[in-house]
Amino acid sequence: MSVACLDLSREQLREDEVREADLIALYVPMHTATRLAIEALPVIHRLNPSAYLCFYGIYAPVNEDYLRKLGAQTILGGEFEEGLLKVAQRLRASRSCPGRSQFEIQSSETSRKIPAVSQSEPVISHARLRFQVPDRVGMPSLARYAHLEHPDGKPRVVGYTEASRGCKHLCRHCPVVPVYQGRFRIIQPEIVLADIRQQVEMGAQHMTFGDPDFFNGVRHALRIVVALHQEFPALTYDVTIKVEHLLKRAEHLQTLRDTGCLFVTTAVESLDDRTLALLEKGHTRADFLRVVGLFQETGLMLSPTFVAFTPWTTLETYCELLEVIAELALVEQVAPIQLGIRLLIPAGSRLLELAEVRKLVGAFDQAGLVYPWRHSDPRVDALYEQVQRVIQDGIKHRESRRAIFSEVRHVAYQMAGHFEAPLPELPLLASRTSIPYLTEPWYC
Repeated sequence: MSVACLDLSREQLREDEVREADLIALYVPMHTATRLAIEALPVIHRLNPSAYLCFYGIYAPVNEDYLRKLGAQTILGGEFEEGLLKVAQRLRASRSCPGRSQFEIQSSETSRKIPAVSQSEPVISHARLRFQVPDRVGMPSLARYAHLEHPDGKPRVVGYTEASRGCKHLCRHCPVVPVYQGRFRIIQPEIVLADIRQQVEMGAQHMTFGDPDFFNGVRHALRIVVALHQEFPALTYDVTIKVEHLLKRAEHLQTLRDTGCLFVTTAVESLDDRTLALLEKGHTRADFLRVVGLFQETGLMLSPTFVAFTPWTTLETYCELLEVIAELALVEQVAPIQLGIRLLIPAGSRLLELAEVRKLVGAFDQAGLVYPWRHSDPRVDALYEQVQRVIQDGIKHRESRRAIFSEVRHVAYQMAGHFEAPLPELPLLASRTSIPYLTEPWYC
């Protein structure tokens, strides 16, 4: 059995490989990745109308109905590896015995004939798997992906791995929750370390841990980074951890710092306590302020993320968000895109448990993979559009984070009718050159 890998965020479809494939499996771990996969389907159908299609990843089960209309025959979510292997084995067995798949059905959405082989694997699996070291042969060079801008002025090649998947928490807006339902699964430390080791050999100088929350299994996580630092003392890394866990596990922040952690991403989402309660984030505005203080004391870099535009955002709360970011000297630590993130309500979202959200949203937009919504105050939606333009123009013209922030602040204050005081001066240690960041920060 031969496998060819394509990363559609970095590569074009290789037509010969698509034509020859018996099984085409599309990985959809995020909203943007799912949109990319769906955009590729017409070409895939044209090149290989008889290929067996599988979608796997967080966004596959919640969009199952739509993906099946598009021709998907197997949908896998959660711990998908075992199911994906069984699909390949089952398909190989059916192809070796043609009578098993000689009946065909017509897909109304794609007008293609697909083999009538029913899915026997669970759509969502929470199995505890024994993992193998990922085979990264055939993937694009690490140098083609985002790199780390380091305070020493030397860009660093970045690798990616995971120490765990799923999450213990049930934040209403999180796409992980409908699939894992409060469960998380660890990846064996020796596998994680072996994966990092092979990426170091490929040139990685910094690792991003993609765990939804690195401190879901804190002993597991610390065991890995301590061992990692012992083997590769010059290797740096970054992780994502909830505000709640940063407070509860504050004694471990020094360990992160001492083992090469350059920054910690934390999903703050909002500084409005009512919004945080509705999202069930598990922290308050005061908690976030405490975390900022802890990081300043420890000497770790904090990278907060926000969902700046929600149904509960007002012009006043948006301006207040900007002021707090400025007052805490976090302007350079907040990626500009975080000032313009709009709440996504995907299929299966726990936000739909809220009556006010159900009244707010329109019919599910299958192509967009979201429930569309409009703010009750048209000025907030107008501000969102202006902020998006400012951010996109700023990034296009390579403006500094401070310059983009200043322009966003100007637009917000004008719309709210507030007096715009000058931005506070930056502390010496908060200059852009002292803050590490990825050139392609993920957010969706």
